[in-house]
Amino acid sequence: MSLSLVQSRALLGLEAASVTVEVHLANGLPSFTLVGLAETEVKEARERVRSAIQNAGLEFPNNKRITVNLAPADLPKDSGRFDLPIALGILAASGQIDNARLAGHEFAGELSLSGELRPVRGALAMALALHTRGVATRLVLPMDSAQEAALVPGGEVYGAAHLLDVVRQFVAGHDAAAQQAEPAADDNHDGWARIEAAAGAPAPRYADLCDVKGHAGAKRALEIAAAGGHSLLMVGEPGSGKSMLAHRFAGLLPAMSVDEALESAAVTSLGGRFAAERWMCRPTSAPHHTSSAVAMVGGGAPPRPGEISRAHHGVLFLDEFPEFARSALEALREPLETGAITISRAARSAEFPARFQLIAAMNPCPCGYLGSALRACRCTPAQVLRYQAKLSGPLLDRIDLHIEVPAVSAQLLLDAPPGESTDSIRARVVAARAHAMQRQGHANQALQGGAIDRHAALDAAARQFMFNAANKLGWSARSTHRALKVARTIADLAGAGTVQGVHVAEAVQYRRALGRVQGK
Repeated sequence: MSLSLVQSRALLGLEAASVTVEVHLANGLPSFTLVGLAETEVKEARERVRSAIQNAGLEFPNNKRITVNLAPADLPKDSGRFDLPIALGILAASGQIDNARLAGHEFAGELSLSGELRPVRGALAMALALHTRGVATRLVLPMDSAQEAALVPGGEVYGAAHLLDVVRQFVAGHDAAAQQAEPAADDNHDGWARIEAAAGAPAPRYADLCDVKGHAGAKRALEIAAAGGHSLLMVGEPGSGKSMLAHRFAGLLPAMSVDEALESAAVTSLGGRFAAERWMCRPTSAPHHTSSAVAMVGGGAPPRPGEISRAHHGVLFLDEFPEFARSALEALREPLETGAITISRAARSAEFPARFQLIAAMNPCPCGYLGSALRACRCTPAQVLRYQAKLSGPLLDRIDLHIEVPAVSAQLLLDAPPGESTDSIRARVVAARAHAMQRQGHANQALQGGAIDRHAALDAAARQFMFNAANKLGWSARSTHRALKVARTIADLAGAGTVQGVHVAEAVQYRRALGRVQGK
């Protein structure tokens, strides 16, 4: 047959859309034409595929007119993932492998000129797309990519190191009975291996909070933020320990579920940054303050995930918060509310998940020592106001907790014993999160509308306290609701069924720092 069809997938956001690679061989002037809205790296597959087939000892139809169509034609295709399906399509169309046996398989992989298979980004996203859609098909990938895709439960993933390893499985008459039978878990022959996920994952390892001496108030705020899924802003002089606290925050969060780990790893896989040793570990993304808005939220053509998506189900730590570009900071406002980011282009749009916890750190002024007991501030009031005004009111309004982190004295730093460990704090966090999940099915930070009234109801004294605080401090409706959600989390940590005045009082003090940060 001079026509063959091979199945593959293209990446657009986390959506791995199905692509049919159609290959037709015809008589006529020899040529190799590739159509179907292919980017430059896909068009370059012509030379890679030609050399790989010839160097593998197979026959390339140089005397034929070769037409390769990547359907659907209006879907952008990029990267070298289509090298392997194009090569198999040419071999099937020229009769060197059995075209019928390609059915029920999907292929992706970049070819070297010698025919070796190189890893492709997004392998886990491809396997996850098959899993969520309930598609029963065998996924054939380069060996390294197959190890990544095998993490998705219930999938049938095969890995190969060379083009010939794949070709041997589809030569007419080759081991046909075994190919049709249900493969065993340890199926491994002719360089073709069925890949299974390793049994059990090692326990995630995080830096321990016991390394931080002092800062009892900051640690309490971190505990509340972890228990309720709240965002946090730390204000303090240089060297006070803000970054040290932030980099230990992920260890306080409850363990990831398999679904959360798959979503997080799929986003990482899209950027080609997936590492098996980070499986089931909550990510901490800490971009430099010179990062642009596109680097933060994602962009490009086709769209790629940004730092907020790489922090999905993890932590986004923004050190030197006011030094980020205003456009980069303001782009965080919608994802903080919705947990997702949509990147629109003229042809189509892509949506990436972005359900992260924001931990931000900043100095109180340009020199960093406003209010310090150790050094005098040398900034003028105008400089302080200009520096703090880099953070807009709407952005600060969306951050649940605002705390001051004072410097630790030399005596405390040298003489104090290690603080409370991450494990003991996380136990309280997990218990409080379990109360929230049992009550409403999600963390307190996600409470909206009438759910706040139902689950964060106040007694009479607490209601009057909240009313007075909101009026005196000039809170918006959003600020008031966020304080209520923080109070609900504090009550969960205390094991209380209702939100009481003491819980509201503690929640209010975490919002009062907002006025000091804004210079009011």
